[in-house]
Amino acid sequence: MFGKLIDSLKASPKKIVFTEGSDPRILEASARLLSSNFLHPILVGKEDEIFAAAENAGFNVHGATIIDPDHYDRFDEMVDLFCELRKSKGVTPEQARKTLSAANYFGTMLVKMGVADALLGGATYSTADTVRPALQVIKTKPGNSIVSSCFIMVRPAASGENEVLAMGDCAINIKPSEDDLVEIAGETAACAKIFGIDPKVAFLSYSTLGSGKGEDVDKMHNACAKAKERYPELAIDGELQFDAAVSPAVARTKCPDSKVAGHANTFIFPDINAGNIGYKIAQRLGNFDAYGPILLGLNAPINDLSRGCNAMEVYSMAIITAALA
Repeated sequence: MFGKLIDSLKASPKKIVFTEGSDPRILEASARLLSSNFLHPILVGKEDEIFAAAENAGFNVHGATIIDPDHYDRFDEMVDLFCELRKSKGVTPEQARKTLSAANYFGTMLVKMGVADALLGGATYSTADTVRPALQVIKTKPGNSIVSSCFIMVRPAASGENEVLAMGDCAINIKPSEDDLVEIAGETAACAKIFGIDPKVAFLSYSTLGSGKGEDVDKMHNACAKAKERYPELAIDGELQFDAAVSPAVARTKCPDSKVAGHANTFIFPDINAGNIGYKIAQRLGNFDAYGPILLGLNAPINDLSRGCNAMEVYSMAIITAALA
């Protein structure tokens, strides 16, 4: 999977900004990226602190672009743009300068200004501190009303090719509405395609095509119907129980006429409880590697790391984030 993403980046190299420029995990991933030619790291922070941290950790980040918010030659321009973006909130230049001194906002503005193509943060920031600037500055794409997320799940298969699945939304929207789920399905399917998946989308439930009753069943059934109407080019079905979605034998019994059931590879969960539990079961018991959460619905690629991440996860998520550009 990563070979294809790297090939696409080699054909069109990108720049990615890391908001935590002196973190050892970021430095290790950046050093690895600098040894390639497909993704250039921009590190936010003070140059002397970054080089000292890199030397202390044993990583060579010479060649990376380092930008210190306190000494950025385009900072006045950034302040003016931020005030324009936030004028409905009455943000003053003084307030903007204070806000933009924080690396999460500063890095997001570098993407908005075209200095970077993508951003990866969250090694020390919370998810909210990564998502909030993105919503305020980058904003959602035309036609989108929410930011959502998906995980790309990868497991080696006996055939030699990886088994790759997409699962959404497992991290952002706690109780998505029917219309939210439609948007989540479209964005998750689009993301799945980037990773080589031909999306077959299953709206998951404890019911299969009316076998169970209840508000939650109705929500998934109705959302699926709306998604079919909005995305007629996609293979979508539901509501489906998970066994009917993935097992051809079960699908033949429960929903023999479905073109998705038994072969689903893109899963839409009814809420964050089900999504978070579902992807972690696949990760821990199914031996899938989980990449994400990948934020969806924004005008530019902004992604969030786990604060418990390691350098390899930073490197992998950097490639994924840049590939979305």
